[in-house]
Amino acid sequence: MRGDERLVGGKNDNMMINSTNVDQDEIRKFEAFARKWWDRNGDFKSLHDINPLRVDYIRGRTGLKDRAVLDVGCGAGLLSESLAALGARVTGIDMGEAPLAVARLHQKKNGYQIDYRQVTVEAYAEARAGQYDAVICMELLEHVPRPASVVSACARLVRPGGDLFFATLNRNLKSFVMAIVGAEYILRLLPVGTHRWSRFIRPDELKGWGKRAGLDCVDLSGLHYNPFTRHYWVGGNTHVNYLMHFQRGG
Repeated sequence: MRGDERLVGGKNDNMMINSTNVDQDEIRKFEAFARKWWDRNGDFKSLHDINPLRVDYIRGRTGLKDRAVLDVGCGAGLLSESLAALGARVTGIDMGEAPLAVARLHQKKNGYQIDYRQVTVEAYAEARAGQYDAVICMELLEHVPRPASVVSACARLVRPGGDLFFATLNRNLKSFVMAIVGAEYILRLLPVGTHRWSRFIRPDELKGWGKRAGLDCVDLSGLHYNPFTRHYWVGGNTHVNYLMHFQRGG
């Protein structure tokens, strides 16, 4: 076993955590936020506000009831629980031990049966290729050193004909002003340091990674949020936040 790997605990699971595409500073940052994840009026208020929008975007484009769905970078399970509530058979993977502990406790409170695992998506793809009807990766790509590797692994995990959904932030001057200066420093919608602008991803970059992984881009939509009215909507420009829907060719 190499120094950057260790066994994942889990029933009948002999996979390893390969941390070569993990930023430990990012892991520690979200570990510190773990206990605040489910506070609807706390540091993740905006995430709670946009979560119904993300769910509507997904369920409007793919079936969820009794479908195998993977939530990549699930954190403390906010999106995972929403998908499970719609009848999906959800697996959530993340590299943060504390957020996963919070996710497991919270699902017991609400009676969901979500399979949470501490593993990278690359390592998980080696053992579970083609086993999911839908793979969802929201707000993760901008937090890893090699996002293209995550896209490729997600593509391997979905079955032929299956759906993949990504949400991330565009990289331009407007996104720096709104997502960094405005959201973190002025409006305090997110803790300072949540994002690094240099890791934001242009839509053409994400499309290119998807194409190289054998995926077809079905939709690109902007995701918009008004922090004063707490109103959110999908559509229009993709200058800051955006959603992208891919399908894996049959």
